[in-house]
Amino acid sequence: MKFNLKITTAILLVAFASQAKAVDLDAGDYDVAPAGTNLALLYLQSASRDALYAGSDKLSGDPKLDSNVGIARFVHYTDIAGLRVAPQILLPFGELKAKGDISALGSASGLGDIILAAPVWLLNNPEHKTYFGLTPYLYLPTGNYDKHDALNFGENRYKLDLQAAYSQRLTDKWAWDAAADIIFYGQNNDAVGGGTLKQNTGYQLQTNTRYFINDRLDLRAGLSYTDAGDTKKNGIKTQSYQQTKFWVGTAYSPTASTNVILAYGRDLAVENGFKENNRINVRLLKVF
Repeated sequence: MKFNLKITTAILLVAFASQAKAVDLDAGDYDVAPAGTNLALLYLQSASRDALYAGSDKLSGDPKLDSNVGIARFVHYTDIAGLRVAPQILLPFGELKAKGDISALGSASGLGDIILAAPVWLLNNPEHKTYFGLTPYLYLPTGNYDKHDALNFGENRYKLDLQAAYSQRLTDKWAWDAAADIIFYGQNNDAVGGGTLKQNTGYQLQTNTRYFINDRLDLRAGLSYTDAGDTKKNGIKTQSYQQTKFWVGTAYSPTASTNVILAYGRDLAVENGFKENNRINVRLLKVF
């Protein structure tokens, strides 16, 4: 089936909105490390999508969008004014590939927008393993972008994500995390297809739980809801991308200074965008 204008237009909006989500947490991300600790992390994600929705209605045809994405991240823990802070930089990279009815849209690859972040812990209680922190994530428009391409890895705009998160060890075997994000978007004055693209404030709520088999191995699961915010291009408003998803996985520490996370997830419900039918995440961490 040849893709039509309706699907093509939806894809352009979805390709943009799918990047406009908040920062997904791994369980334990807000557990605090000692001052002076450095972390090097590598995130890898492979996701496939084979259903496209306008509102809650699934569009006909066979549109598909695959992505393979990585993020290199460096973190340094320090103390400032008596508070634990962790300045960090994140560099996304990867590829997007349109398939099926929309294969003519091609693919995109390269570097994404650099992200600068600095979580601050307002509650840091290692004795009871209770933590609460605030993190600003600032996205810089440094990624690969071309207004003539339907798919892009960069967003060509600034973005600020403010995240608040709480982590609590409930028992010796169980831990729980919860986070809320609010995302503010700058304008893209050179939008795909021409004109200016604006976006309303976005939100995300997410939660994780962990069960510790022993000191080196755990099982984990999480749930997230995202409303990326309505978009407006050249005065035409488009309803926001909304996503409810889950993930399950495990984390293992081969040594005291290394950790590996493997997780599988998929979307439970989507509006105004692609629905992920499979998602595999890997995170590699080294302490030094």
